[in-house]
Amino acid sequence: MATSGTYVTEVPLKGSAEKHYKRWKSENHLFPDAVGHHIQGVKVHEGDWDSHGSIKIWNYTCDGKQEVFKERREIDDENMTLTLRGLEGHVMEELKVYDLIFQFIQKSADDIVCKITMIWEKRTDDSPEPINYMKLVKNVVADMDHHVIKS
Repeated sequence: MATSGTYVTEVPLKGSAEKHYKRWKSENHLFPDAVGHHIQGVKVHEGDWDSHGSIKIWNYTCDGKQEVFKERREIDDENMTLTLRGLEGHVMEELKVYDLIFQFIQKSADDIVCKITMIWEKRTDDSPEPINYMKLVKNVVADMDHHVIKS
């Protein structure tokens, strides 16, 4: 049985949880302009930008390498939570399970956190743990903060 695990972290953000949630839920097309050093492209493969069950394809850079990630999203507006379930792509070559859960939580009038949960399972015990992907996701969330505040 291959190794599995869960990483959890919180990224402090400013402004409105609703604005951050909206950016992640339905404005992914803005990511290349906002955080192009991380995300070079996002396109809808099936569904639309903000529908539950839609499939998106991301082009991104991780550890200096261009990679692709295909995901199906689950949306929970009540809890401002977005889940991206890995379907295909570079990360899925090493992992059998790769789920990213983003929850935007308003802490005070101007302070929020994005709680990021990464659930993963390796294809084989020889595969590396996906800590580099967690670092990437955390950096994307943190770097997007400035762009959401400006909008």
